[in-house]
Order: sequence, then structure tokens, then C-alpha cells
Amino acid sequence: MTDEATETPIATDVEDPALLEREGDIAADYLEALLDIADLDGDIDIDVEGNRAAVSIVGADLSSLVGQDGATLDALQELTRLAVQRETGVRSRLMLDVGGHRAKRREELSALGRRTADQVLESGQPIQLASMTPFERKVVHDAVSAVEGVVSESEGEEPNRRIVVSPA
Repeated sequence: MTDEATETPIATDVEDPALLEREGDIAADYLEALLDIADLDGDIDIDVEGNRAAVSIVGADLSSLVGQDGATLDALQELTRLAVQRETGVRSRLMLDVGGHRAKRREELSALGRRTADQVLESGQPIQLASMTPFERKVVHDAVSAVEGVVSESEGEEPNRRIVVSPA
């Protein structure tokens, strides 16, 4: 499968573990160089979570790499994915976390999904959530899907795409 706009192969759901480990190593090298340039201290952890490489930067004050509402982190993740793609020739689905920001956000969003599902079950009325990034919507959809009696769907166009949770 390729991205028609760029003719770049797209990583599929079934990944070669060796490729994922290589993606993590390439990303770590790229991020280490960036930390050196920015004169920031941080340790890099590499893992494979499901069908994607996961790289985390941990350390003291890394808030400048997260930015407001994770905007800098999102941009840094895209740059890191591009660095990996340049080396492998395959568009990466690598996930980057800095200082546990994404992990904390994932917990918050899972709780929001469960709470919203419970409210929909109680009221019988659909609830529309605020606009979210694709990462955030996926986490909420996953949380809602674990609750029987409700469904979720995304509506709207980026960057105003949002989730609506409704009775099943």
C-alpha cells in the first residue's frame, strides 16, 4: 500500500518487529541529536507497542518539547517520523512521548470516554465532545467501545473533527 500523494509505502497493521525496532533506533538517534542541539537533558526509551514503535524522552524539565496542549510534541513526532521515513523509505506510525505527556493524556481521554458513555447510557441522549486530534479520538473511541449499549463516531472535518457518543 502507498500514499498516492507521495508514492511512499505506508506501514500496515502487520509490522515486521525488526523494522519497528529499526524505526525506534533511527528515531532515538535523531532525537538524541536534537536534544544535544537544544542543550536539553533527557533519556530515550524505545519500545514496540502493538504494531508501532514507541519512543519516550524522559528527564527533568522537558516542557519546552511538549508545548501548549502538546502542539510542540505533535510537531516533533511528525519530524521524527519524517526522519525515520527518510532512512527506511516507509512512512512510520511511530509514537513519541515526552515526559509522560501522552501517557497522562491517554488516561484522561480514556476516563472521558468512559464517563461520557455512562452519561449517554443514563440519559439516553447523544453527547458531542470537543474537537480532538486523531490520536485523542482513537483513545476515546477505544474507551467507548468497551462499554456495552453505546457507540461512537467521528463527525466534521479536521481540525474541528469531534466524537459523538450515542445509544447503540
